[in-house]
Amino acid sequence: MDEREWLAERFEEHRARLRAVAYRMLGSLSEADDAVQESWLRLSRTDHSNLDNLAAWLTTVVARVCLNMLRSREQRREEPLEARMPDPIISGADGGGPEEEALLANSVGLALLVVLDTLTPAERLAFVLHDMFAVPFDEIAPMIDRTPVAARQLASRARRRVQGQAPTPDPDLARQREVVDAFFAAARDGDFDALVAVLDPDVVLRGDPGLPSGRTVTVRGAQAVAARALTYTRVAPFARPALVNGVAGVVAVVDGQVFSVMAFTVTRGRIVAIDVLRNPERLAEVDPTVLD
Repeated sequence: MDEREWLAERFEEHRARLRAVAYRMLGSLSEADDAVQESWLRLSRTDHSNLDNLAAWLTTVVARVCLNMLRSREQRREEPLEARMPDPIISGADGGGPEEEALLANSVGLALLVVLDTLTPAERLAFVLHDMFAVPFDEIAPMIDRTPVAARQLASRARRRVQGQAPTPDPDLARQREVVDAFFAAARDGDFDALVAVLDPDVVLRGDPGLPSGRTVTVRGAQAVAARALTYTRVAPFARPALVNGVAGVVAVVDGQVFSVMAFTVTRGRIVAIDVLRNPERLAEVDPTVLD
């Protein structure tokens, strides 16, 4: 084995972790892969003989790459806190394989990723690296040109927003599925009262209207969300149970093509968040055979 092959083998040992970091930072699978590839290119051009901690070095590199991508994305936004629907990770109702599990460790639901997308790039980096990957603030601070104390404050600010806007789903997947099934049964029957009964009074429905930008529209409150849900009757016959980022969801498949993806956050037996992706260009990359 020559030196480059040895280095590539070492890099592959860390790829899953790097991809998980990048996905949480970016909410995009393709951009996460680009960031991981860039970290490999930088490693291959670096004198690695003095790298005592390759894992930490690679984490720093991929985080910096993601930070630059987030800053570039922020400059293109029309509104500073405009959220973008993240790429979903879909598996069958019984769960996914090791790759999906690595990406979804620490319960990275769509609802959480949507909230992360409203953070500033520095806040997102500090929160993701510290709270999800236990990177010390002393290592995070230089990445964002802050002191460790300032980096801690950024993570704390982000944590408060996440805790307030991204509720933790119930751990019982079977119970989650029962609530989602009840939601669709009520939608099929046109039963407005039954829909309201399975929704939290403060439920939030977020979704993209099929635009290439993936820009979200938001509906709040049980009454308003139930009224919107009555329009899902045409989707119900095509809805197939799935796990979407680790929580109960459905994927509507029409003529072998994915038409929409819905993820439900169920807390204390009621739906507190519904995240919907309908962008046809992005859904074209979803493989419906994972549901078989």
